[in-house]
Amino acid sequence: MDLSFVTDPSLKEAYSLSIMHSLPLWFSPPEDIDRKAKIHRDYPFFAVLDGEKPVGFLAVKIHNRHTADIYNMGILEEYHHQGLGHRLVEAVLDWCQKEGFTFLTVKTLDASAHYPPYNGTRAFYEREGFLPLEVFPTFWDEENPCLFLARTVK
Repeated sequence: MDLSFVTDPSLKEAYSLSIMHSLPLWFSPPEDIDRKAKIHRDYPFFAVLDGEKPVGFLAVKIHNRHTADIYNMGILEEYHHQGLGHRLVEAVLDWCQKEGFTFLTVKTLDASAHYPPYNGTRAFYEREGFLPLEVFPTFWDEENPCLFLARTVK
């Protein structure tokens, strides 16, 4: 599996579309996936390829000179639990350190929403050293409360 920093906007969009459309439990509806894939064109972007097949990605939103955010991350389900998510987070942390960021943040669905696919997502981020900071009940909408997590880059 090759992990790389992707600079070509069309590849960023193609990888995002391929992976997000294959993960309906985490990404929906289709028009939201298409919108996010276009946004990824302008963001720092990391991808994991199995040969030529995109199997994972992570797009980074820069908030300010101190903080970068995992805007979207996805790994095909058949590749879960193989360390690819950890490799992506480590690559982003290395990149953040080189770029001079202090914090890396992420937003995910809070446990109060009672949606089982995100139990593993929250556990993953906790294993990666992210700490919960706050829940924003209406950041997305009332049925999807947002859990805001952060960790230091170093």
